[in-house]
Amino acid sequence: MEQLQIPDAYVFTPAVHRDDRGVFLEWFRAEDLTAALGYRFELAQANLSVSRRGVLRGVHFAEVPVGQAKYVTCVAGAVLDVVVDLRVGSPAFGQWQSVPLDDVSRRGVYLAEGLGHAFMALSEEATVAYMCSQPYAPGREHGIHPLDPELGIAWPEGLDPLLSPKDAVAPTLAEAGARHLLPSYDDCLAYYEKLRSA
Repeated sequence: MEQLQIPDAYVFTPAVHRDDRGVFLEWFRAEDLTAALGYRFELAQANLSVSRRGVLRGVHFAEVPVGQAKYVTCVAGAVLDVVVDLRVGSPAFGQWQSVPLDDVSRRGVYLAEGLGHAFMALSEEATVAYMCSQPYAPGREHGIHPLDPELGIAWPEGLDPLLSPKDAVAPTLAEAGARHLLPSYDDCLAYYEKLRSA
């Protein structure tokens, strides 16, 4: 479990065992994540997303508290996964980091409550599985436009991004901040501490 440059986000690279029968790996280990976070990741919902090449999903986040932490992996194909720090007051506010996820390295990414998540499908079809700490709650879910120039996410060249109607009209980071949609870094830290002391 390796911490990303974005605080409270981690990448897990499993040992992949290959032989003439196929592949075996442990794609999630609760004890490793607990050791990194200082509290146990509670699984409330598991999602599966199948996307064709060029599909761009995100940047999605949920209000904190309670927020929604995610553990994400690509089980078929390849995606560029992106974590964005949307927590107002964070030393990394507005910064992002990308991690290639695919069915070869089998890496997984964890992002804590308050961080934004997005990915773009790089293969002809890509299947992403993600576990969530809280169930989907439409009234608490928000998004930032993934092509916001202020964020400046370096999406792969040569692909025409295909966005959902909802993501296509999502606000920019500045607009979301002006509308007080973004989570507070202090609120997020307080929530993480509450989880550690539970």
